[in-house]
Amino acid sequence: MGRTFEGSFNAQGKRIAIVGSRFNDFFTRELMDGALDCLRRHDVDEDQIDTAWVPGAFEIPMAAKKFAGTGRYAAVICVGCVIQGDTPHFHYVSSEVTKGIAQVSLDADIPVVYGIVTAETLDQAIERSGTKAGNKGFDAALTALEMISLWDDIEQG
Repeated sequence: MGRTFEGSFNAQGKRIAIVGSRFNDFFTRELMDGALDCLRRHDVDEDQIDTAWVPGAFEIPMAAKKFAGTGRYAAVICVGCVIQGDTPHFHYVSSEVTKGIAQVSLDADIPVVYGIVTAETLDQAIERSGTKAGNKGFDAALTALEMISLWDDIEQG
């Protein structure tokens, strides 16, 4: 049997980008804070973390692609919040953001992590951005750390 590759949560010395949406920023700022908290707790130097704010969730994949294309980052974390309203707009935006981040992730040679809250209600958004359901920004950063380590392990063979 060959090797088993498994990531840890160590990304010291690695640059990480976070893209956040200003729309629904009451929630997105909590997600951004959660991601930053996770990275700090895992000893990622604040000088190694770059952030970008885009107008809305729809623009997140474009900024993630730009960060990933620079070759300067070990991972890109995407955070935002899309909440169901009275029109079908929610479905279009959440679907396209999900597809966009997935496409950037597949095209990039680095992990591009999905930390978008898609909620049917304000209560669901509150729960997922820092209360009883945890903070999905923190979870996304933890995923990025593990994937960075896994990528390094696989590349080193």
